[in-house]
This record gives sequence, C-alpha cells and structure tokens, in this order.
Amino acid sequence: MLSSSGSRKGLVSVITASSVGTLIEWYDFYIFGSLAAVIATKFFPAGNPTLSLLSTLATFAAGFVVRPFGALFFGRLGDLVGRKYTFLLTLVLMGLSTFLIGCVPDFSTIGYAAPVLVLLLRLLQGLALGGEYGGAATYVAEHAPVGERGFWTAWIQTTATVGLFLSLLVIITVKGNMSAASFTAWGWRIPFWLSIIMVGISILIRLRMQESPLFLAAKKSGQTSSNPLRDSFTKKYNFKFVLLALLGATMGQGVVWYTGQFYALSFIQNTLKVEVAQASQLIMWALLFATPFFIFFGWLSDKIGRKWIMLSGMLLAVVCYRPLYTAMYETGMTAGGGALPATLILDSANFWKMVALVFIQVFFVTMVYGPIAAFLVELFPTAIRYTSMSLPYHIGNGIFGGLLPAIATYLSTKATLANEIALQQQLPLPYEKPYLEGLWYPIVIATVSFVIGALYIRTTPQQKD
Repeated sequence: MLSSSGSRKGLVSVITASSVGTLIEWYDFYIFGSLAAVIATKFFPAGNPTLSLLSTLATFAAGFVVRPFGALFFGRLGDLVGRKYTFLLTLVLMGLSTFLIGCVPDFSTIGYAAPVLVLLLRLLQGLALGGEYGGAATYVAEHAPVGERGFWTAWIQTTATVGLFLSLLVIITVKGNMSAASFTAWGWRIPFWLSIIMVGISILIRLRMQESPLFLAAKKSGQTSSNPLRDSFTKKYNFKFVLLALLGATMGQGVVWYTGQFYALSFIQNTLKVEVAQASQLIMWALLFATPFFIFFGWLSDKIGRKWIMLSGMLLAVVCYRPLYTAMYETGMTAGGGALPATLILDSANFWKMVALVFIQVFFVTMVYGPIAAFLVELFPTAIRYTSMSLPYHIGNGIFGGLLPAIATYLSTKATLANEIALQQQLPLPYEKPYLEGLWYPIVIATVSFVIGALYIRTTPQQKD
C-alpha cells in the first residue's frame, strides 16, 4: 500500500521521516562503541588497560542484552496504540540517555558510581533501540507496495551503518579541532552532547508523520490484537515463525553485522594498534563504498527472493573471515616493518588495502541485512507484526551480535595470554594465530543459522498484507 497521498513523493517522505530518526538513534547507540578505547580510561579503574577495555565492551554489550526487553515493551505498545507515537517515545528516551552519558563524571571524581551510572544509561539506550527498529521497519513496510518492500525497507537498513559512519565522522571532526590532550580530557564528551540537537530535529520531523495506513485499517475493522504478547508467543503457529526468524536468519545476520563493522574496528584499534583517527577513517571509507549495496540487495530480494541472498552472505562470511583477518594482521605487520608498534600509522598503500579488507566484510553485511526487514515484516500479520518481528530481531542482533565484540576480544586475549605463558615456560605455543581465535564465535553462530535457514525458511513470504 502506498502512503496516504498515494504518490511516490509521499512514500519518499515516509522513508525520510523514519530514516532520519532511526539514523540518529543508531548514532547515539554506537557513539559509545566508537569511543570505547577512550571511555575505558575514564569510567573504570586505572592500572589494567586490558581489563578496562573488556569492562567497557561489556558495558557496551549490556545495551544490546536488554534490547529484546525493549522490543517486547515497545512492540506491544506499537501494536496496541500505533507505530508513530511509539517510536517518538523511543527517540526521546535514546536522546536523553546519550546526552547524560556525556555528563557523567569520570572514575577519578566519583569512583565506582561512574561505571554504574554509565551502565544504567546504556540499559536505557538498549530499551529504546529495542522499540525503534521494529517500529521504523514496520512503518515503512506498511506504506510500501507489496512487491517493493525489499527496496523501500532497505533504506531503513542503511541507517545502522550510516549511524556508525556519522559517529566516526563526528569523532574525527571534534578530535581534529582540538589537541589530543584536550580530546582525551573532555573533548570525547562533545559527540554525546551533540546528539541532543539531532534528536530535537528528528522529533520535529517525526511529529509530522501520519500513522501507518495498514494499522489504521486494521484498527478500524477491529482486527488489531488486544494482547500482542500472548498472540505472538503463545500461539504455536506464530511462535514457530518467531523461532525460525531468530535461529534461521537474525542470529546469523547479527554476528555477521557486528563482525564486519564493530569487531573489525576493535581489531584494527586494539590488536593492530592503528592510530584512532586513522582507524576511524578507514572504517568510514569501507562503509561509504559498501552502503549502496544495502539498497541493491533489498531491491534484488524483491526480484529473486530474500532467503538465498541472506544465507549466501552468511556462508561467504563463514568461509572468508579467517583469511580476511589473517590478511589484516599481515598488512599491519608489513606497515609496522615486521612488528606492531605501540601506535601504528598506515602508509597509503596499506591504508587502502585495509579499507578493501573491511569493505569485503561490510559487503557480506549488506547481503544479510539489506533484505531482512522485508523478510521479517512479511513473516507476521499486521495485528502482531511490531511485537513479533522485534523480538527475534533484537535477540539475534542484541544478544548474539551485541555480545560479539566482548566475546571475541576475550577469546583472542585468552589465546594471546596462553601463548605468552607457554613462551615463558619454553613450551610449544598452543595457538598458531591467537588473533584469529575470536572469530570462532561468529563462524559457529553463522554456520548454525545458515543450516537452519537453508532447511526451513521458505523462499516465498508467509504474509502478504
């Protein structure tokens, strides 16, 4: 169904209003991860940088763990009262939480109250994002023509990557306009403070939006659900599709997304020791080159189906991750003259080689992520769509994906320490390439998801409304 104006212009307005708000929410959410290396020195005790980094990544992950709870709460609200006002509420909650993170005093000032306050604000961010994505994707899909849902919802799919791009751009701009000492001391707070301005603009845009026509039609005819949670998760037929969406699609998509974007950034900054601004720049270039493919694969999924595009992205990731990260490590070693210095500056040739290696990973992301909003929307009926699609999406992305940076960093750190102990005791090294050990987590999860998806996902959607 087209927008209320019945025109493509009206549909573009719907996309713009939905995308801008969702983009800002992703920016708010990811600014924390983009500044993890700095935040680790601010909100946690000094003296053990590895433990501080792992604590920061765990706090970052906490925001993902609560996303399913946000999906349940706001999904239910969206199916009861409507899509528009629900994700207006999530936008306000996200914006205030992000701004306040930038105001929390550091550990040296208030001690352990600092990490506790930051953790609480991250949890609020996670709850807000749990309600945002499902609302935006549902809202756009319910305005789009049935045969073009992949193409139009793919614009929403770009917002997560563009939000990460924007967070890196803001950090580079702020960092470039002050001394390194000032940025480390207080300048890192500016990206958090700026979000309140962007959120205010997004709220004004969203206030002008109209409610979803499919939701209004369902409400007018009395076909909305009085208990979306019960109808989504206690009815065997619908719950089967909730599990299929999680185990056969979003679980694998989540780990591919966070490997290709966040773990790649963490690996470049913390394992290869690439200077923070240069690491951000190379990730930005890779994101810039890859982002149009979200739209392409969303469009292609309208033509040939969503299943095998998504599953092919998972399979390629499983096969290619270890060779890609080996090449990234060797590129860093080459740039460092055979060793990794405390701070690595890549020369032009190795910089662009690293961009290409990250681009390939983000390309896999576009394959699994571009079509998935349309896939999820078409799996569930209008009356319970917001609730039903939000939960598997946010478990797959929030838990399986969101925990990835912390788990992968822990596995690779553990392997590195085991090698160091073996060297001290003059024993054979237990790990040939310890920096690759963290990849076992996304490889195993994506493999399981690929097998389940290949066996049980149908090539045609379940729901057409």
